[in-house]
Amino acid sequence: MKKTIAIVATALLCLATAAEALAQTNGSNSSYSRFGMGLLNDQTQGLNRSMGGVSQGLRTNFGINKLNPASYSAIDSLTFLCDMGLSLQRTKMKLGDAHRSANNTNFEYINAAFRIVKNVGMSVGFQPFTSVGYSFQQDMTVGTDTYTGQNITNSISLDGSGGLHEAYMGIGWRPLRHLSVGANGGFLWGSIDHQAIQTFAENGTTNSSSYSSLRSYYNSQLHTWRADLGVQAMIPVTKTDLLTLGATVGIGHKVGGQTTMLRTALSGDTIRRTANKAFELPYTFSVGASWSHADKLIVAADATIEQWGKCATPHYDASAGTYAPAKGDYSDRIRLNAGIQYLHSRYDHGYFSRICYRAGAYYATPYQKIALSGQGTFDGPAQFGITAGLGLPIANGHVRQTVLNIYSPSYVNIGVEWARRKPSSTQLIAENIMRINIGITFNERWFQKWKFN
Repeated sequence: MKKTIAIVATALLCLATAAEALAQTNGSNSSYSRFGMGLLNDQTQGLNRSMGGVSQGLRTNFGINKLNPASYSAIDSLTFLCDMGLSLQRTKMKLGDAHRSANNTNFEYINAAFRIVKNVGMSVGFQPFTSVGYSFQQDMTVGTDTYTGQNITNSISLDGSGGLHEAYMGIGWRPLRHLSVGANGGFLWGSIDHQAIQTFAENGTTNSSSYSSLRSYYNSQLHTWRADLGVQAMIPVTKTDLLTLGATVGIGHKVGGQTTMLRTALSGDTIRRTANKAFELPYTFSVGASWSHADKLIVAADATIEQWGKCATPHYDASAGTYAPAKGDYSDRIRLNAGIQYLHSRYDHGYFSRICYRAGAYYATPYQKIALSGQGTFDGPAQFGITAGLGLPIANGHVRQTVLNIYSPSYVNIGVEWARRKPSSTQLIAENIMRINIGITFNERWFQKWKFN
């Protein structure tokens, strides 16, 4: 028991150190991160990232599947897994005939998993939950001054940064041979900043305008808990075929913390308002299945619904002078995932036979609602993507097999993802994303007992 406590404490210390160093490295360069708590980050790891994000039915002792904590009980008694990854991303944005490209390098995740007692596995980790990062300007002619006859130009500059991060701990327990249950508990925290500067000019000269400029600043200091419950049922079909059914439920609730709005006019008038617990997390429900054949082929599919439509965000009511949470900025989100992995032979001495070949696709309906001044409210972008990748085994797996008669490889996971965010209106920005995902899964035999003759 003391050894288990020491292992957990060491893993948490290492992950906390890495989290502190990497928490501020992420960005998005997407205008859609301006809404709500920002863009939702992918919660997958090296095991399933290149398989379209499938998770509910995946169960293995060679990788970590955080999205269904029931899978932790598959980790054997000798294994300590450590998984980490980053991504290189290029985004091309288009609005009408205007184009812009942006590059980002993001830290994606770091986590560990190990068995603590028989039939019980544990995982701890850290990863970004949402990201905010944008900077753009919009200019438009709004009319003509009645007295001077000069054109009046409205210029709006928008900037944002920040996001939420999650540290979690989860346990998976297999009470029956073909049934496993699990739970993740986590802590979310972060700071989000938005700034909007609106200025008016007559014939390009700001100082000559009789209209007052306005600067708005929003800051959210958020912190809350997060919990997911999972289950997996393993159904043997034949001696070489296994069907695994999985499901998870995420608990929705209000997000703690404070959001402050500060509006200052050029004349010097200032409005300051504060809202408490102005954001919410949704209830989420996921179901899925995977079919595995002879430790060679895995085919999996998932479906998820996230009840964002029931969640509130802070709103300023100018007529009443109030700043308080209100619903209407979100709609429920549905996500569909499908993926496949092929491995010729995990125990073959030929290197290419031991490579994991992965591919997948996903589609997600929009969950943001975007209001355009004078044009109404539109659904945000739907997102669809295609993924492919390789799991490249590191040679130490065969060294262990030769010496210890145990095959436990580490993997370098390399994946490519193409995604498109397609809005419902031509007045909104379309985004094409090309992302390279790089990760490494260390598989160490920490708990091997040596015997000498």
